Order: sequence, then C-alpha cells, then structure tokens
Amino acid sequence: MRTGRRGAYASNVTTEAVGLRATRAPPSYRADGDRRGTGLLTDHYELTMVQAALRSGAAHRRAVFEVFARQLPPGRRYGVVAGTARLTEALRRFRYDAADISFLRSAGIVDDATAEYLASYRFTGNILGYGEGDCYFPGSPILVVESTFAQAVLLETLALSILNHDCAIASAASRMVNAAAGRPIIEMGGRRTHELAAVAAARAAYIAGFACTSNLRAGQDYGIPTAGTSAHAFTLVHDDERQAFSVQLDALGPGTTLLVDTFDVEAAVRTGVELAGPGLGAVRIDSGDLPVVAGQVRALLDSLGATSTRIVISSDLDEYSIATLAAAPGDAYGVGTSLVTGSGAPTAGLVYKLVARAASAGRAADRAPLRPVAKRSAGKPTRGGRKWAARRLDADGQAVAEVVSEMPLPKVAGERPLLGELVRDGEVVTGEPLAAARDRHRKAIAELPADALALSPGQPAIPTLFEPAADSDR
Repeated sequence: MRTGRRGAYASNVTTEAVGLRATRAPPSYRADGDRRGTGLLTDHYELTMVQAALRSGAAHRRAVFEVFARQLPPGRRYGVVAGTARLTEALRRFRYDAADISFLRSAGIVDDATAEYLASYRFTGNILGYGEGDCYFPGSPILVVESTFAQAVLLETLALSILNHDCAIASAASRMVNAAAGRPIIEMGGRRTHELAAVAAARAAYIAGFACTSNLRAGQDYGIPTAGTSAHAFTLVHDDERQAFSVQLDALGPGTTLLVDTFDVEAAVRTGVELAGPGLGAVRIDSGDLPVVAGQVRALLDSLGATSTRIVISSDLDEYSIATLAAAPGDAYGVGTSLVTGSGAPTAGLVYKLVARAASAGRAADRAPLRPVAKRSAGKPTRGGRKWAARRLDADGQAVAEVVSEMPLPKVAGERPLLGELVRDGEVVTGEPLAAARDRHRKAIAELPADALALSPGQPAIPTLFEPAADSDR
C-alpha cells in the first residue's frame, strides 16, 4: 500500500497487506512483568527529603508538582506523550512492604518515624495529565500532581523514568511513521535494550503509529499485533537456502516472508518464487544498498510474475533512512535499534518540579491557599504556579499555539483543553484502550502545521504562550 502524501499516518495499514500475517492477542495488562511493589523504584534522596520534611512538618504541606520539558531535543519540532497509563498502573503498586522497610532501616536510609510513614504510604492526591498520544511542546505541563509534599515527592523518580523513556520512544516513532508516508513499520528492537524496556518501547511505538511488534510480551500485555518469520540463522542451520525456504513455506504457508540476503539476493528471490509460486507473501532485505537492492528485487519479482509479493526492508533504519527510501519500491519497514534508543534522543528531557505549595505547613495546610514557587537557577529556571493548558487552533483546525495559563482556562471555541483527570483522591479514574491513544495521536498530528513533519532541524512547530495569573493566591 502506498500513498503519495508525505507524512501519511499508517494506523489503518494492516500488516496482512504486506504479507506479515501478524497476530493479536487480547491484552492481559501485566504492565511490566514484575508484580513487586514499585516504592523502591526511586532515588535515595527522595526518602531522605521525606525524613527531614516529617521533622519540619513540611511533609504534610499541600504541594503541586508538574512534569514538563524545558526544551525539545535538538532539531525536534514536537514531542509525543506516552507512558501515563503505565505510570498509573505503577502507582497502584506504589507500596513499601515489610521487606522494603527492613532493607531501608538496616541500610540506615530512614529512621523509625520515616519507616512508619512509608509502611502506611498510600497516595491520596490528584493527578491530571495530557492524553497519551497527544503532542507536547516546551513548557507543556504534561503531568500535574497535587498532594502533600511527602506523597508527591516520592513519585518523582518513578514518573520521570517512565515518562522520559516512553515519550522519547513515541516521539522518535512518530517521526519514523511520518517519514514512512503510509507504509507500515514493524517494531523489532527487543534485542537492543533492556528486556522490560523493550515491552514499553513496543507500546509507545504502537501509540505513535507502528503497525506491529516482534515482542511477544508486548502482544500479551497490551494486545499489540505481533509478527515475525525467520532470521539468517534459520537459513544457515539447513543444508542450503532451498531447503530452508522449502521448510519455512511448508510450516508457514506461501504467505510467509522469506529473508533473501543471506547469500545471493537474486538467487534467493528466484528460489523463493519457484518454491512458493507467484503468491509468495513477501521477501525481506536486511543489508546492502537498500534503495538499489529494493529496486532490483522489485523488478525481478515482477519479471517472475510475483507482482503481488511485498518487499520488507530492515537494517538499522531510522527516520532519515526511511525518508531516503520513499522512492524505493518497499512496502514495509522493520526498525529496531534506532527506535528503542529514541533515534538519538533516548530521553525526553522531562523534569518533575515543585511549582506551588500551601502558604502554611502543618495539618491545616489543606485549607491554606497555594503560593507559586520557582527556581532561579542559572540555565534551569522554572515557572511557578499550578498550570492549565489548551491547544489553540485556527479556523481551519490547525494548531497555532500551546497556551499555558496560571488560571483555569475557560472552554472557548478554538481551544482544545489538554489536561484530563487521571487520579482522583488516590484512585485511578482513567482507563482507555490503546487504540484510543493511537487515534488521539493521529488527530494531534493532523492538527500540526505541515512543517512540523519536516526532518530538517527546526524550532517547535508551535509556540508556547504563558499567561500569568491575576494574583498569586489560588
């Protein structure tokens, strides 16, 4: 399936259309394969801050933290939100059991009062966030955490580790999908990263428009279509290529994908068509001068009558090499290393900062007004005050600005609210199928100006406009 429109979104392109015959299992939502509590997925200093804050009384002071990026990675024009559902799932298990407390006390990390606090820890605050799949820009408050200081500060490392990873992967994946211009992309990076990071990466890539994944845990946990056929080792373990192809075709049927670059590409293509007939599903090319080889393979397949046989191209692809393949007769791409490393930006550069606190400490702090607080550090300043955000659209529905305000934004025509409720009084209140995040991304990309999809270095696609509050109290 091809389209002439650059930047076409591939969410509706089926893997069957390129001979991949992906399978989809119902999601089981075992989000990270580890059922232990997540309370220790944090940094030492989070607990020492809580210990000291318990002594001063500030631990119970009402506070607001926000997750945002000061800037996008160099050259990027937008970011993509991913990972908030994984974060809320991790929040459900943010506990400190007896073994955790024993470790913390024996290591001298916490005192008795802090150990008692952690043993009964439950997050009881509120969390709002951008929807997964939406775009973000510098200063976008993609997550707002409202709780006591102690409850909220303990979530800093967990929130940043999940969101920095998943947003980086989704942002890179989105650029690749736009470069592919409607041709589906298979995520196959599981062998290039931590085993559980690979599952999260497959999920983030799927949100951004990848067609399927090779990772079976991602298929089990999230219902993402999975696909795969064979590697070079399968060819090499047999006596010759003909035998390997014959066995694969017998086991998987003529709709399978044959890997044709183990020895001689032309000979392999001829053998594959001879054995499978003109109905051979696809061939995969994983080396060489890819645009040239793809052209040669397409011409050869057509001359052999295999005009419907698809060509899958892999081999260290990123958004730039995918763009150079636009004129080549490929039907799908496989991406691994570049995807799971964020294509040069392995972290989204998100930070988790205190932006407001109650005017007084102590148990009555929940009734005290909030005061903005901000850093003045050279090169790392922050904007104080709890934020609200909306995407401003013109009459044609195209985004023209990210509006970030220190006051609630009224619902007006031409402004799309961006923050939705995720957690209320400690209970997760959101839950949507992955398809909804995928659809949200498609719509968010369609809102952006055309130059947002350019791969050349540039500024953020839309400016972020900060609107201050009328006064400092809320």
